[in-house]
Amino acid sequence: MLQVSNIREQKENYIQALKKRNFDAQEIFDEILQLDEMRRSTQTKLDNTLAESNKLSKEIGQLFKNGEKQKANLLKEKTGRLKENSKNYSELLANTIVEMEKHLYTIPNIPHEAVPAGVSEDDNEEVYKEGDVPVLAEGSLPHWELAKKYDIIDFELGNKISGAGFPVYKGKGARLQRALITYFLDKAVEAGYTEFQLPLMVNEASGYGTGQLPDKEGQMYHITADDLYMIPTAEVPITNMFRGNLLGEKDFPITCTGYTPCFRREAGSYGAHVRGLNRLHQFDKVELVRIEKPEDSYAALNGMVEHIKSLLKELKLPYRILNLCGGDLGFTSAMTYDFEVFSTAQDRWLEISSVSNFETFQANRLKLRYKDAENNKQLVHTLNGSALALPRVMAGILENYQTPDGIKIPEVLIPYTGFDIID
Repeated sequence: MLQVSNIREQKENYIQALKKRNFDAQEIFDEILQLDEMRRSTQTKLDNTLAESNKLSKEIGQLFKNGEKQKANLLKEKTGRLKENSKNYSELLANTIVEMEKHLYTIPNIPHEAVPAGVSEDDNEEVYKEGDVPVLAEGSLPHWELAKKYDIIDFELGNKISGAGFPVYKGKGARLQRALITYFLDKAVEAGYTEFQLPLMVNEASGYGTGQLPDKEGQMYHITADDLYMIPTAEVPITNMFRGNLLGEKDFPITCTGYTPCFRREAGSYGAHVRGLNRLHQFDKVELVRIEKPEDSYAALNGMVEHIKSLLKELKLPYRILNLCGGDLGFTSAMTYDFEVFSTAQDRWLEISSVSNFETFQANRLKLRYKDAENNKQLVHTLNGSALALPRVMAGILENYQTPDGIKIPEVLIPYTGFDIID
């Protein structure tokens, strides 16, 4: 969430910046600053009351020691009133902070100055494009038909077991899926990322820490009996490993990777564009997470972009990179690049990765700080990116690598699959 001190100091700049998101912050900023004034005033009253109470307690002790019991008892009555006042101030302070945080949790991150203004995905800015779109033979099929033809993904069986959006990978389909996961992890580790195996369920504090709560509460699977949430991305458990930490200069950069299944309700998603692997409730993904000093975070973002570009080059999939506009930018992000692969059989672009810099937005919720060279405590910058999300990569491979003889395997994956064609 945003820092109140920054809202106070940069109120007008923030209001203008949030207009890129089509978010009018004037009224809510005024309410937050009023609550902050009340918080500071109440904190001062509480501090003064506690100081006076402590002073009187020392005087009472001295009076009893000197045998002046009557004077001591009179002061004890006064301390009783002060204790009651301090209790009231403490309750008011706590309630004010809760109310202020409720407001703060509803405000999205401030977009970076390089984020274009816009309302929807139609206003995203294409910044890079690479790869040739293959020319497929007549009668080429979309991936869901290829999956059935070669018996490698069974959507109906998944529907029988769990419901729509839970595919079953079979035979060479399962082996290709496993190959992709291992390949992506190997490349991340080669690039210097430390691999983690992570819990698939997180508590409420973790959801708030990375910003999924309360913004995406309706999209997360909630296990109410235990008050746990199924993770929508490995970003949540990885980033929350550092929640509440105070880092030193020597700790940077922190670079983490992890493979997890991901779970998303995707409520309200219907139509042909979500068919097959295009949108699922459960899917596999390899995630990258970085924790950086503020001055290094955008260089780190560019490095993550280059890493993902290298994966797609090796897979020889045609792709493009979009700089998301304010209207399409995620709630917690200051800047996001989306990677999309071209699905030749579907004749459209499919998102396969988002790479984002959250600046201090998550760190403020996480209370994740570091001591700088002057020994001052500063909030870190957090970043993450998919490297990569498997379903649409799988769709891209099946569709773009199909031939009359079968589906060829990208050369870089053959050592992982142990076969070079699905036929």
